[in-house]
Amino acid sequence: MEFRPCIDIHNGKVKQIVGGSLKDAGDRAQENFVAEQDAAFFAGLYRERGLGGGHVILLNHEGSEYYEATRRQAFRALKAYPGGLQIGGGICENNAEEYLEAGASHVIVTSWVFREGRIDRERLKRLERAVGKDRLVLDLSCRKKGTEYYIVTDRWQKFTDVALTPPVLDELASHCAEFLIHAVDVEGRSQGIEKELVCMLGKWNGIPVTYAGGVGSYEDLELLKKLGRGRLNVTIGSALDLFGGPLNFEQVVKSIARE
Repeated sequence: MEFRPCIDIHNGKVKQIVGGSLKDAGDRAQENFVAEQDAAFFAGLYRERGLGGGHVILLNHEGSEYYEATRRQAFRALKAYPGGLQIGGGICENNAEEYLEAGASHVIVTSWVFREGRIDRERLKRLERAVGKDRLVLDLSCRKKGTEYYIVTDRWQKFTDVALTPPVLDELASHCAEFLIHAVDVEGRSQGIEKELVCMLGKWNGIPVTYAGGVGSYEDLELLKKLGRGRLNVTIGSALDLFGGPLNFEQVVKSIARE
């Protein structure tokens, strides 16, 4: 298990939000924390600690009045830590190369590939050809409906018809380098991980998976390691003291590095 840092940008500011609360209309979200520092500050901190594989996420849609301010913050982060951060949020075939040239190690994609409730395999192949499998991360963030977890798109507001299952993971793994998976129903709440999802992901043994959602204590980290069989990397946002939470950033990094 590795620690993967994050920089979430909304309305031109680094924030931590409750994941399921994000709305395009009015650019609204339930905020847990709004940073005084810019994205470059956090990118520099992660670079100094030697933390790779983290992600920058643009949370505004392209039509938002804040979109360009959010993009400027993202580019500052990439410049501060070239090759050390992945980037997601509105990535498509037409703009992926721009972010890679700006310093992103990988691009993270959901909505452009999961279109009209299904996997658009033609788009996926085109994107894979454009950036290369080794620089593509698929965001398979999901919410529970009935007994299964379904991939969600459009800032986690729209359910697809694609259930997150081992066969789906197997298929998609042949097109990308990693998966990023937010457990959206617990994301930003710091009240415990999505245990059933973590167990399923831990049993699957394929490309690297970064899990995010619900970690609020050191006990949650231990449970994640146990249920995920040590195979899952982890992102922690709102629970870190960097973002106003109770978990000490340095202690979290050191404790995971010792495992």
